[in-house]
Amino acid sequence: MPAEKAASNDDAAPQLPEAIGHLKQKLSFKTDYAPSRITQYVSERSGMQVFVADRKGPKVVGNFALATEIFDDSGAPHTLEHLVFMGSKNYHWKGLLDKLASRAYSSTNAWTATDHTAYLLDSTGWDGFAQILPLYLEHVLVPLLTDEACTTEVWHVDGEGNDAGVVYSEMQAVQYRSSELLDIAARRLLYPESVGYRYETGGMMEALRVLTPDRIREFHREMYQPRNLCVIVVGDVDHLNLLEILEQFEESIKEHIPPLDSPFKRPWIESTQPPQLTETRIETVEFPEEDLSMGELTMAYFGPKYIDLVESTAVQVVLTYLCGSSASILENTIVEKEKLASVIQYYTDNRPDIVIWIQASGVETENLEKVEKRIVDLLEEVVSKPLDMDYMKACFDREIRQIKFHAEESYNFFSSSILDDYLFGNRDGSTLKTMETLNEYEVLREWTEEQWRGFIKKWLVDAHHVSVLGKPSEKLASRLKEEETARLAKRKEELGEEGLAELAKRLEDAKAKNDVRIPPEVIAKWEVPSTESIHFIKSTTARAGKARELETFDNKAQAIIDQSDKAKFPLFLQFEHVPSNFVHITIYSGTKRIPIELKPLFPIFNEAFFNTHATHKGKEMTFEEVVVELEKETISYHIGSSRQLGDPDGSGIIFAIEPEKYETVIEWIKTLMFHASIDEQRLKAIISKLLADVPESKREGQLMANEVVLAHHFEADTMTLAKRTLVRAVFLKRLKKLLEADPQKVVDWVKTVYRSVFVSGNIRILVTGDVAKIPNPVAVWDIIGKELAADGSECGRMEPIPLMDACLSDEGKNPGNVGAVIIPMATLDTSFSVSTAKGLSSLHDPRFPALLVAIAYLETVEGPLWKAVRGHGFAYGSYFGRDIETGLIHYKVYRSPCATKAIAASQEAIREIAEGDVPIDHHFMEAAVSQIVMMFAAEESTMAAAALQSFLLGVVRELPLDWTEKVLAQVRAVTPEEMKASMREVILPIFEPGKSNVVITCAHLLKDDIEKALVEVGYKTEVETLSHFYEAYGLEGEDAEETEDEDEDEDEEGSEYGSDDESVED
Repeated sequence: MPAEKAASNDDAAPQLPEAIGHLKQKLSFKTDYAPSRITQYVSERSGMQVFVADRKGPKVVGNFALATEIFDDSGAPHTLEHLVFMGSKNYHWKGLLDKLASRAYSSTNAWTATDHTAYLLDSTGWDGFAQILPLYLEHVLVPLLTDEACTTEVWHVDGEGNDAGVVYSEMQAVQYRSSELLDIAARRLLYPESVGYRYETGGMMEALRVLTPDRIREFHREMYQPRNLCVIVVGDVDHLNLLEILEQFEESIKEHIPPLDSPFKRPWIESTQPPQLTETRIETVEFPEEDLSMGELTMAYFGPKYIDLVESTAVQVVLTYLCGSSASILENTIVEKEKLASVIQYYTDNRPDIVIWIQASGVETENLEKVEKRIVDLLEEVVSKPLDMDYMKACFDREIRQIKFHAEESYNFFSSSILDDYLFGNRDGSTLKTMETLNEYEVLREWTEEQWRGFIKKWLVDAHHVSVLGKPSEKLASRLKEEETARLAKRKEELGEEGLAELAKRLEDAKAKNDVRIPPEVIAKWEVPSTESIHFIKSTTARAGKARELETFDNKAQAIIDQSDKAKFPLFLQFEHVPSNFVHITIYSGTKRIPIELKPLFPIFNEAFFNTHATHKGKEMTFEEVVVELEKETISYHIGSSRQLGDPDGSGIIFAIEPEKYETVIEWIKTLMFHASIDEQRLKAIISKLLADVPESKREGQLMANEVVLAHHFEADTMTLAKRTLVRAVFLKRLKKLLEADPQKVVDWVKTVYRSVFVSGNIRILVTGDVAKIPNPVAVWDIIGKELAADGSECGRMEPIPLMDACLSDEGKNPGNVGAVIIPMATLDTSFSVSTAKGLSSLHDPRFPALLVAIAYLETVEGPLWKAVRGHGFAYGSYFGRDIETGLIHYKVYRSPCATKAIAASQEAIREIAEGDVPIDHHFMEAAVSQIVMMFAAEESTMAAAALQSFLLGVVRELPLDWTEKVLAQVRAVTPEEMKASMREVILPIFEPGKSNVVITCAHLLKDDIEKALVEVGYKTEVETLSHFYEAYGLEGEDAEETEDEDEDEDEEGSEYGSDDESVED
């Protein structure tokens, strides 16, 4: 049907269709704080609402969300998140949607929140998105929902009597996490049984075991209606094509569209609303943990109505003021001064009545009640005297800067705001229209001190709240293990061999029906889309100072830089010109110069860098004053690993700023690098904070497995190894004692770290932004160069960027001697594994393109590994870690009821392909290539990301800037035989004893079966405790506390031997 006349909101408005068939434009406006336009369409036939946020870039992202409300813990909303991918009315085949999406430069995902279920379509280019959209929506609204799909995807009992199923495995991994237990306990206190927010929509394990397919189908009928669906699309969108697709789609399912006048209650809005709290309630909840030292605290308050834009915005400003940084009163008092917690953080949940959450982590267990009361007392203290309005204004202004920044940088910014409005806003468009401006901030700008103080008093001081104190319990860990063992034993006894065999057959029958082969001719109906609609973001490179030694370019950006390059103390400066309203400054430094025995101090350096006293422009400032000034002058600042820059061992310091703050922020960089005042009291606070975080990190199975892998394969002088959690567990305890005995020694050590990092030949700087808008872009850096020269560290040459494969230990260079290590953990109900073998060590390796294709082929959704692992309920998922810089390749299994089963199934699936027993599917090969295109596009999806990629290629990896295009051409030319050769030569050794090492963290209950399986396949196998991997880097000290930890572990487990060390970023 032809488009009617275009609607125009202003002179610059694009020609947007006013109507296509039943779809009518309702609203369209351009935001005045970001280069985006938001348009709303509504179907007069079905009630479906469509929102488009236009923005330039290679990606088109769709978010298809339904308001989902339930009044039990059955998990029905969560099960549909999985079941819709199992086939639809016209497309009965499991995996067809994902296979086609993979070929169309797209990926799918989904999540279940308490109040909505959302389905994601992330595409590179419009053509791929447009091809998959109607197929995806059919799966959402008209899925098959067979009994067999419920068996494999939701819950079943396998032939050995164990619980399995994708959803069940997922919830099994999280149900007894401390964060989950505190969250559900708080919601039980906040909401009565008549309010859906009370319930666990993911599903409790005991409820999932009795959930029926009929209940799931009933829930789908109730909630999955077009009038309860919003289609949100963000990116470079063809509006006319979008509406034509949606009109045709509605026509194809019209018999499934309920009449708009049929009964329907809008979830959450037309339901029972929660009553206000009539009393403050405090409850203690235990979580399973062997380390009893640290607990957690969650506090919840009801806030203003979501649709009250001014008050809901004021909540964000107030929370930033109260606990947004180390200078804010709650964090400054409780964390920095009184050292009662490692962090105080806040967040809000948008609901009809907003919920305000305040959380304290890293709290000594005996201090939980004290910290809860201290927070309450501090809030009362805040409103008992005038507020610091200068700081309030700084928080306010920073909030506005961050909104403008995220609106330009993030695809999620508009989609999440639109979704919240769809769920809780007015359906007449009035609340959506408020996204046009930031007028609510102008209203708040006029608020007086009395109004702000009254607001805090109303919502956080006079209001009742609920608090949940999370205490670790070794007894609970033991009880859960005993109860689960007894439950499974009773089931197996009741079923007997005959019953178990019957269940095994039922499962195999379900798999057989689910896994019916998709006819090739069905897939062939969809052509692989053209890449012409993919609009890559490209930055323009210019260089100054020592960076000119690499290469310079003939472009306008270089001309501007050359004109302003009057530096007397040249640094390594690379500029990436992009049309942005903001500037990113990234400072990359190596860490090789830090003495090995001081490398574990690096987390202290990171924590101190923005949070220590300093002398700025001759004025001595406290760390609180430093933080306040940094927040005034920046949008964001961060320090951490330089992993994104290709060197996980280095340091990366990142600022996002407005162009006019460029020189001011460089002055601050000078201050932070060279004029920090390291003192005993700040170090005490930082060490206490870092130590308090250790127990929580030690509860994470994947993190701990990664840390042990690092210990096996890297030399001790590698920073990635030295900053691990299990180094901190011992090193920081001893350092804390040394700080009391000899504070000057520790202060001098930290100063040595600073001097080792900030050396002229060790610093490379990347500036990203519109170079024409940056005042004096080069010469202003002289203040840094001058400091380096005065420090005697100026040098003529840049230090080479270290290669990670040079940091490998002997075991890392030739893995296989360690064998397998199992680490039982009381905090886990499932298992995580990492298998490691020798990989490629160079991007120039001629096998690299084939390895990329082989991994993409194996990892494709509904592909070989998906079917072998997730499809059989062996794990929630698995993936390869292809870290070319290290020369290693990893295969990781996560949330598995038994990781060794997932590993064995993976090996067999890969072997069958590599040896030719299973033929190569050319449609999967097309999908693999498409996914690689998408991977490279994702690396350049925003202006800042594109600039970072240019720096990574040209500076860190010393590759030509057209390297991506060349590799993609090689990827497209990979043959099936080359791909199979890559599987045989590089991938299969991951599963071979003597050529690979395996680390598994698991529930105590799983240890025996996992150990038996590893021994049977030929791995030298050891069972260890986490304490076995502690490392102090030569720092002497009394280890009373550490010995206690080890004794606890050994009493629990009873059979420990030896290994090494651990900790990592994933």
